[in-house]
Amino acid sequence: MNRLSAHIGYLYTDLPLAERPAAAARDGFTAIEHPEPWALPAKEMRALLADLGLTFSQVTSGMGDAGKGEKGLAALTGRETEFRAGFDRALDYAVAIGCPFVHPMAGVPKGGVLDAAETYRLNLSWALSRVEGSGVRVLVEAITIPGYHMGSLALAAQLHDQFHGRFDLLFDTYHATVLAEDPARWAAQNARRIGHVHIADHPGRHEPGTGALAFDRILTALRDHGYVGAIGFEYVPSVATSASAAFLPGWKRLLSEKVSS
Repeated sequence: MNRLSAHIGYLYTDLPLAERPAAAARDGFTAIEHPEPWALPAKEMRALLADLGLTFSQVTSGMGDAGKGEKGLAALTGRETEFRAGFDRALDYAVAIGCPFVHPMAGVPKGGVLDAAETYRLNLSWALSRVEGSGVRVLVEAITIPGYHMGSLALAAQLHDQFHGRFDLLFDTYHATVLAEDPARWAAQNARRIGHVHIADHPGRHEPGTGALAFDRILTALRDHGYVGAIGFEYVPSVATSASAAFLPGWKRLLSEKVSS
C-alpha cells in the first residue's frame, strides 16, 4: 500500500505544482496530497500518478478566501451554495484520480457559534449524502487555527459518534500536541476513528526529528490498534524539502517491521 504521503502544499513549494509529484517520488514518498490541486486537471493528475507509481491520498473541498483566512467554508453561514459547489468539484476530482478522501474544512466563522454549528452539521450531512456510492469518504480534522470551528479532538470524536462513524477523522500529531493531547495515547484510544494521519514534529511544525515527539510510539499505537491508512507529511521543512525527507528510509523500515510482526 502506498502509505507515505507528501503534502505538496507544504513540501516542494519552490517548484511548480506539476513538478512536485515527481520530486516527491524521487525522494521516496509513495503518495501525495494537496488541498486545492485544481491547477492540474484531473486527467493530467491521474496520468502523473500512474507514471510515477503514486496515489493521491486526500483533498479538501476548498479553502475559501485565503486572503481573509477563511480556511474552509463548511461552517460559514450564508456560504452554503459556494461550499456545495466546491465539494462537488472536489468529489468529482477525487473520483477521477482515485483519491479516497475529501476533507470539507470547517473554516473560521465570523458569526455566532450556534449558527456555525448548525451550518456545519447541515453541510456535513449533505456532504455525506453526496459521497454515497462513490467510494470516497469524508474527513473531519481538529485544527488549532484561532477561531477554527472544529478546534477540538474531543468535539471531533463526539461528532463522529453522533454521525455513527459515517466519516473518518484526520489525525494530526502537531495539532494534537498543541491541544495538550499525547498523540500516541490519543491514537491508541481512537484508531478506529482515523482515516488519515498528518505528521509534523512539535514544537516548530517541522519534519520528524526536529522536535520532541516520539514518533515510534505514535506509529506503534496506530499499528497495534489496526490503522493501515496513509501517513501524510504536512510539515514546514526546516531545510530544503529533499534534505528534510532524510527520515524516510528509517520510517519505511519501521513500517515494514510493523507490518510483518
